[in-house]
Amino acid sequence: MKVAIIGASGFIGAAILKEALDRGHEVTAIVRHPEKITVTHSHLIVEKGDATNEAELTSLLAGSEAVIFSYKADDSATFLKATHAVINATKKAGNKRLLVVSGAGSLEIVPGIQLLDTPEFPEEWKALASATRDSFNVIKEDNELNWTVLSPAMMIFPGERTGKFRLGKDQIVFDHNKESKISNADYAVALIDELEQPKHIKQRFTLAY
Repeated sequence: MKVAIIGASGFIGAAILKEALDRGHEVTAIVRHPEKITVTHSHLIVEKGDATNEAELTSLLAGSEAVIFSYKADDSATFLKATHAVINATKKAGNKRLLVVSGAGSLEIVPGIQLLDTPEFPEEWKALASATRDSFNVIKEDNELNWTVLSPAMMIFPGERTGKFRLGKDQIVFDHNKESKISNADYAVALIDELEQPKHIKQRFTLAY
């Protein structure tokens, strides 16, 4: 499949890039700093692009069969600008499939209460978590795209690919030790699984060990 990954050099984006290439997909990696992509592969094209530039993205997304949006901005204004640009560019490029990397902050810790709104939520993570939540709220209102949003566990860390995890929907998945965690490699497995065999169209889902 021809896949465009916006933000393919980031902590999660790089793991998604590796997983997609390992499974034989043809990838266009769209990044602000192409020099950060050190992987070379016959199925990889690296393009410099700005996630907030709709016209530029429309051109770069042409020919792709699916778009993966893995973006990071610590303020909602920039994140929302990028979200709108990606949604519009995906449509203008003639694509219908959009998969989005989101955060855990908008997941419910208990029914009706999102993690971001709890007193225990770390102050230093609030800006990014608020931005990803605002972005998700925009995406879920779109009725034209076949979008999917994947929120990670409460803790996502650099780690090995096991391919073994549990899925959930809008509530945090905990293990028997009341922990919620996932490696970036296994997050990538779940996202590419969804790319290849869609089960969460116009839905958000989550995962953890």
